Amino acid sequence: MDTKLTLRLNSSVIEKAKEYARDHDISLSELIENYLQAITLERDKGNSDISPLVKSLTGVIELNDESYKKKYSNYLADKCQ
Repeated sequence: MDTKLTLRLNSSVIEKAKEYARDHDISLSELIENYLQAITLERDKGNSDISPLVKSLTGVIELNDESYKKKYSNYLADKCQ
């Protein structure tokens, strides 16, 4: 069940957050809910080594082939020459 919450924040923070939410096609409420959920899950798990931002990015990129390793090795080899 959703519950209404009133917050008092600096107006410039609110404007930046609204812009961020708009740019990422997400509501400001959803953005704040996701953040609060991430930090409370971190506390519940007792794992403060990984930030909520990093946790939120987990699984975003799928690397199905191993070619990236070869490309990166070649890049490093060229860079050292």
